[in-house]
Amino acid sequence: MPGHIKKTSGPDPDPSPWLEVKYELKMKNKAKPYDPKNSVWVPNKADGGYLEGLIESKDGAKVTVKVNGEMKVFKEDQICQVNPGNYDCAEDMANLTYLGDACVLWNSVIRYKNELIYTYSGLFCIAINPYKRYPIYTLRTMELYIGKRRNECWPHIFAIAEGAYQGMCGSGINQSILITGESGAGKTENTKKVISYFATVCSSGKRKEGEASLEDKIVQTNPVLEAWGNAKTVRNDNSSRFGKFIRIHFNSAGKLSGADMVVYLLEKSRLTYQQPLERCYHAFYNIMSDQVPDIKEKCLLSDNILDYWFVSQGKLTVPSIDDKEDMQFADEAFDILGFTEEEKYNVFKCTAALMHMGNLTKDFVPVGKEEQAEIKDDTNAQKVAALCGIDCEWMLTYFCKPKLKVGTEWVQKGSTCQGAASSVLVCSWNL
Repeated sequence: MPGHIKKTSGPDPDPSPWLEVKYELKMKNKAKPYDPKNSVWVPNKADGGYLEGLIESKDGAKVTVKVNGEMKVFKEDQICQVNPGNYDCAEDMANLTYLGDACVLWNSVIRYKNELIYTYSGLFCIAINPYKRYPIYTLRTMELYIGKRRNECWPHIFAIAEGAYQGMCGSGINQSILITGESGAGKTENTKKVISYFATVCSSGKRKEGEASLEDKIVQTNPVLEAWGNAKTVRNDNSSRFGKFIRIHFNSAGKLSGADMVVYLLEKSRLTYQQPLERCYHAFYNIMSDQVPDIKEKCLLSDNILDYWFVSQGKLTVPSIDDKEDMQFADEAFDILGFTEEEKYNVFKCTAALMHMGNLTKDFVPVGKEEQAEIKDDTNAQKVAALCGIDCEWMLTYFCKPKLKVGTEWVQKGSTCQGAASSVLVCSWNL
């Protein structure tokens, strides 16, 4: 699972190449040709970005600019002054002389090209997803930020976490970190890094013999949440399809004492329909990966994911995700979180029940003039009932002949095949 690669042996690598603006790069930026009066940014219609040019002449509100050897005319309010080269790769964009859109975008781009993915903009920390792994989240990196002010170290999500921690300890007032962005921006990964930082730096050091520490439990919520809440979208292989509000509690000594989470807005429609280039939640494919030997037998599953149409409408595999490894992480996480073997398998059974419910929606057949829904082959229904621990006949009665309240009495109403299938679909969303 992205973000859950286990650390190899040996010392942590030096993170400075991905955090510090080196002297050579500063000198290179400073030597860049620059005209303090005439160097400007102009809009580029081709890609919606900006190009650098030199002002040749002005005629009222119109400006002639030489861009890549061509003369182009722009309105005066369309151009933006260029910052001197020594401001390129600035760690805090609030320090730029000129703060137009083009200047902010250029500074972000030039830092990104030099593999510097974190940049401050006043109170904010901007992160640009590199879609590759940099060794900047190790214990060695964390130690660079412990007890430091934000302006004493390089831009990093750890600096934001440390600032919030110092603010809480110093004022005794709750602190918040808001992590936001579009799909694929890196919200999930940065949230995990903040939790890991607190779990490592603020560890109480207390643990009962034979039991995982509180810090381990907090960190191990991630594999479980990602397996059952993340999915592949067109833009992101590991997109969180839900929002979460995480509260981390500290005692009077500043050590971790607990955590809780509020989860909301889960994308339930993905359970029953996926676009061709997307995939359902990772958990379904993790279960089918054979990582846990007896899970398919206990969940009454076959060996072919295509047998379950609810979860096989889009992509079945994702190159950047190892489903067997994800299943291992989730299985181990349940153990660390204190789930019993029965509780763990109940989660897997409920997940498998959703897969069987998809097949159940196609088992209804019309009977009689009113085309009332009935089940001829109850194989899938028996599997759903067994996995959910309910009576099969009772379940089918409520799908095919649901009860309605008329006045003060309850009456049964026959459902069509479409109506019964819709009832199953809604039940799957709420399971």
